[in-house]
Amino acid sequence: MNRPNRKSAALFRLGPALLALACLCGPAPAAPADEVALQVREIAPGIFVHPGRQEDSSAANLGDIANLGFVVGGRCVAVIDTGGSLAVGRELREAVRRVTPLPVCYVINTHVHPDHIFGNAAFAADAPVYVGHQRLPAAMAARGRNYRNALERDFGTAAAGSEIVPPTLTVRDTLDLDLGDRVLQLRAWPTAHTDNDLTVFDPRTGTLWLSDLLFVRRIPVVDGSLKGWLVAIEQIQRLQPKRVIAGHGEAGAAWREALAEQARYLNLLLAEVRQAIREKKTLQQAVDTVGLAERERWLLFDGFHRRNVTAAYAELEWED
Repeated sequence: MNRPNRKSAALFRLGPALLALACLCGPAPAAPADEVALQVREIAPGIFVHPGRQEDSSAANLGDIANLGFVVGGRCVAVIDTGGSLAVGRELREAVRRVTPLPVCYVINTHVHPDHIFGNAAFAADAPVYVGHQRLPAAMAARGRNYRNALERDFGTAAAGSEIVPPTLTVRDTLDLDLGDRVLQLRAWPTAHTDNDLTVFDPRTGTLWLSDLLFVRRIPVVDGSLKGWLVAIEQIQRLQPKRVIAGHGEAGAAWREALAEQARYLNLLLAEVRQAIREKKTLQQAVDTVGLAERERWLLFDGFHRRNVTAAYAELEWED
């Protein structure tokens, strides 16, 4: 069994060209890959972060909607998640090169969702070790074709080169990655947000990369186990990092409050779906009634809440 690992992350900000597109009225055209500019921000020594946009993935933002980052060690660099397209991955790689000439030795995917993995191919020339949860290869194999088809449908030609690149090193429990004078601690979690969630901790700066185990302001997405995610949150609440990087939104110093708000929503979902099942409501009746008072509290509520109710109903319908 390897030792536990958590990780610091790097966040990026969209550059002027893509931000200008976001301001246009109506759907914006896809920006060519060479127009996407990711600006890195160093949030702690050697920890660089890019906040993804709080939007749905689209041709206008090229899938740059998740928080991405990298950690610089004495020998090499570890990238944490690569964005929702090859274009974003390429700009992330350029951001690394602007910071350091050190090689990228690891590309870590925190879970299977496309906004975190479709930039992987941008790092192929670096010949890194691709790292993920032990269940990530199976998840990529099961979902890869559908993810790719959806990307081509939504992005058109901007999807070119965005490929599924599976991990070459998997984490069953915990794993340490030595970057040279800096060891990152990776931890594979039981099923929660997905069945392949991975976190990264940098002991040197006390930075914990939670990825999509924490959503800030954007509605959490249940794609694994509602009950499992609540268990994971209880365990995370007992940790003592100096700072946390969420998968979406900026946690900052108020990460515990953000985690508590996420837990409140998930517990409400649990309670109301259980009540609907006890009252013998159909799935459609539950979807039409559960949790609607939450709409004003969360970004992208209408796109994901009903899916969350459906996932919760399927999980809880046959519980003892």
